[in-house]
Amino acid sequence: MVNVVADATGPVLVLGAAGTGKTTLLVEAVAERIRSGVTQPLVFAATRQAASELRDRIVRAAGRTTLAPQVLTIHAFCLALVRRWGDADDAVPELLTAPEQEFRIRELLRGWRGQWPADLEAAVGTRGFAQQVRAVLARARQLGLGPEDVAAFGAAAGEPAWVTVGAFMAEYLTILDAEAKLDYSELVHRARILLERDDVLASVRRQFGAVWVDDWAELDPAQMELVRALVPDGLPVVALADPDTSIYRFRGAHPRAASAFLQLFTGPAVTPRVEVLGTAWGRSQAQAGALASLARRLGAPAVDADLAQAYRTPRPAGATELRTVQALTFPDEATQARHIAGELRAAHLDEGLAWGEMAVLVRSGRSQIPPLARALADAGIPVEVAGDEVGLASELAVRPLLLALEVAGRGGVPDADEAHRLLLSGWGGLDAVSIRTLGRLLRGSDPAAGGTPAPTLVAEALGGLRALPPEQPELERRRDLLASAARLVAEGARPDEVLWELWSGTAWPEALRAEALRSGDGAARANRDLDAIVALFQLAHESLAPGGADGVAWFLAEVAQQQIPADSQRESAVSGRGVRVLTAHRAKGRHWAFTVVAGVQEGVWPDVRRRGSVFDAQRLTSTGLGEGVVTRELVASERRLFLLACSRAQGRLLVTAVEGTEGEEDRPSRFLTELGLPIRHMVDPPARLHTLRALVAELRRVAQDAELSPGLREAAAARLATLADAVDDDGRALAPDADPARWWGLLDPTGTTAPPRGDEIRLSPSQLESVLTCPRQYFLGREVKADPPRGSTTILGSVIHAVAERAATGELTQATASELLDEVWATIPFPAAWLSASERAEADAAVERFVAWQAGHEHADVVGVEVPFRAEVEVDGETVVLAGSVDRLERTPAGDLRVVDFKTGRSLPTVADAAASPQLGVYQLAIEHGGFDQHAPGAHAVGASLVYLRHDGSPGWPKDFRQPSLAEKPHLTDDPEERAYPTWVHHKVAQARRVLASGRFDAQPGGHCQWCPVRSSCPARSGQVV
Repeated sequence: MVNVVADATGPVLVLGAAGTGKTTLLVEAVAERIRSGVTQPLVFAATRQAASELRDRIVRAAGRTTLAPQVLTIHAFCLALVRRWGDADDAVPELLTAPEQEFRIRELLRGWRGQWPADLEAAVGTRGFAQQVRAVLARARQLGLGPEDVAAFGAAAGEPAWVTVGAFMAEYLTILDAEAKLDYSELVHRARILLERDDVLASVRRQFGAVWVDDWAELDPAQMELVRALVPDGLPVVALADPDTSIYRFRGAHPRAASAFLQLFTGPAVTPRVEVLGTAWGRSQAQAGALASLARRLGAPAVDADLAQAYRTPRPAGATELRTVQALTFPDEATQARHIAGELRAAHLDEGLAWGEMAVLVRSGRSQIPPLARALADAGIPVEVAGDEVGLASELAVRPLLLALEVAGRGGVPDADEAHRLLLSGWGGLDAVSIRTLGRLLRGSDPAAGGTPAPTLVAEALGGLRALPPEQPELERRRDLLASAARLVAEGARPDEVLWELWSGTAWPEALRAEALRSGDGAARANRDLDAIVALFQLAHESLAPGGADGVAWFLAEVAQQQIPADSQRESAVSGRGVRVLTAHRAKGRHWAFTVVAGVQEGVWPDVRRRGSVFDAQRLTSTGLGEGVVTRELVASERRLFLLACSRAQGRLLVTAVEGTEGEEDRPSRFLTELGLPIRHMVDPPARLHTLRALVAELRRVAQDAELSPGLREAAAARLATLADAVDDDGRALAPDADPARWWGLLDPTGTTAPPRGDEIRLSPSQLESVLTCPRQYFLGREVKADPPRGSTTILGSVIHAVAERAATGELTQATASELLDEVWATIPFPAAWLSASERAEADAAVERFVAWQAGHEHADVVGVEVPFRAEVEVDGETVVLAGSVDRLERTPAGDLRVVDFKTGRSLPTVADAAASPQLGVYQLAIEHGGFDQHAPGAHAVGASLVYLRHDGSPGWPKDFRQPSLAEKPHLTDDPEERAYPTWVHHKVAQARRVLASGRFDAQPGGHCQWCPVRSSCPARSGQVV
């Protein structure tokens, strides 16, 4: 086959499934042409890195000294062409990265408000709108269309939005011309125009004797036309393609690329030849069968049926059958990650695979890579994630610098949450214990601090609003840094100057540098952090942001808009010494001896969410506006991506998914079954990992097991002693947990004296209810902050709540409330598209119910929404401060007050439960004790209401429940203890105060346990002391 294509005299299309050696064929054939002494060919590669690797492989294969082969990407070729042959009077054009282009479009769109159809005005400023406009501009140039064409197509279809896009495109191109900048699609368009000049085309053609294209199926129409323009009839042109793994349709590629090649290069006297690579190297029969099972569902690849059959069923060669391909499901993501870590380590230790010979592929970089990479790293697996897999603003090392810059931009005073995040980061240099200690010192040094929360005291100290306790050099240094940065902003300094002040004023840079020069996992993380920070400073240096506070806001917005991970500074920061964790898109052109395809969930893979709710770029054709991409085609695109991911294995393939029982989202993808493999559900805990930590745990278990022989226990203890003394080259303990001094079971019990809580106890209404429901859950959730991250349901409740509040103030109508939901919906992390659609329908219904309810209460005298209060109540001779805010406060004609609390939960209380709601009771008690005197002095409570927005009550209204006033019903039961207090709410407050004052937070089982976020460690549930 090498000689056949190396000696080609016309167009040749080489079809080959993954692993059949297409790239190797290219290398050998080009090397053969170089050895024969003919004019060097021009080779187009898919990416910069692929071009570099191809160039090196061709030189090695040629086996002789020669000029560097002409191997480059199409964009690199076009950029050189434009710079060489462009107008001599023009400035040298600069190529915009994808994030820069998106940000530039957003900036320009700000000046286009009022020029779009009325139904789109609310969307114009959103990121999604800019992304869709960017896709349309790229698609137009890929098809060779200009602004006037887009506008004409829009007019012909009767769609004014597309007419406006055409006009915007004209201004966009004019401004980029003035700035001497080009985006990728415009670059190819300009190169095609230059090639229409006879002198340019003749000069370019003299530089090569053949054209080779690796991965032809990923070219867009403009790139295909450019290749055709380069190749005269009779010149060899060889295209290698695998249409079944064409995954960049969103960039203009199409799975019918094979047919396009045949059409482009067929002439009166020329008929392209098609060759098929028929052997899949390093693939077992089981793997070949699984991949063929997927490919059969893709439809015909637009070539002859016999060719398609041969291309899709290569003969497997080279791999044994033992465990070459497996499909597994797990009860949860944590178990999935532990199992993957165990398999990777076993392959490294038992099979001798280097870490760099293994990879874990996922569908979504933003949501799946960070947790999986952390889980693998925690299991002792060296992990490598390319810096550009996630956006710059998402990098952990970049976040504290951006936050510090934001604080400096508004005067240098952080709020409590910002101060905590800053001090806990690498920039702040403190740990959680130090921050808590600092809060206690601040309260102790200022008697007036009283009931001010410790986090607020720390924030005020960091912002220079409060004197620091003695001997706090780290906090003093950070305070001075923020103040210095704020002064620079006030003096008009640019963002890069302010960032440098914040970065260089701490010991963090030197600590990262020292860590990066070491070896191990910490060095890899430090190198990645430094790469990200360098990229941040590069962006700040190149930014057009002005000086001062406006410049800081500009730059922060610029970084926030860079949601596209596409920074060439960071994309190559991978050494090959660790397990790669990457998206399936980034795995194109790569292979590993052991490949894991993880997180294959329905709703994630396939991801059939439409990217163009306003403008579907795929509707744009060379003749007008069509129908766009239908769901069937989206599923086919996702199936090709899954096939690509599974075909990266040259040895062993493991495909995993979660099949849980606690949520609607935990469903394996349909693609898992399409592999045609038996799917095994792993219910048993994973085997012990081959890690030092796991070894220590096993030795400790043996050493303390009284059922084992004394000799075995002594041997385990001796090995623990050896491990406890082991240190690395820097003197750090290799296995600190082997030291008995760190074993909690051997330490003396701590005292039972409750920690001091200050002079007063503060309770919010929700805290009171939480303390009374389960003290342990309250302590872990509120005090320890051990609650898991908020899920989509919790976030959705907050969103509905916020929309209702804004509507109550007259800021929103039902129509504008729906638009606000549109804007924030994309930010809610729904794990499945169908779940997003279902929840959106419920959210719209909840807003409709609220609007109907409000219309029925339009004559109510609304004091305010989110009205804060503070009241002091004496119980058992002690003062308790009640503080919080109410959703809605209404005044009666008599001047008294009524509280309305909106709920977005799915479960409804009983009438009795609502009447005994501690939360509503606290609101009423606060009214009686002057908590709202600034709004209604001397007012009394006349009851309270719970309004459930997700449930129907009266037709079109939400379900509501009323709680009687404390004057109507001061007590709920005949319990003598309750009746010893003025009201049942006083009794509840006294009970909560006793719990908090005692310092004992015992578990209290009940119906609430079903939804408890910390139940997995609850002694009431497990029967064990925790």
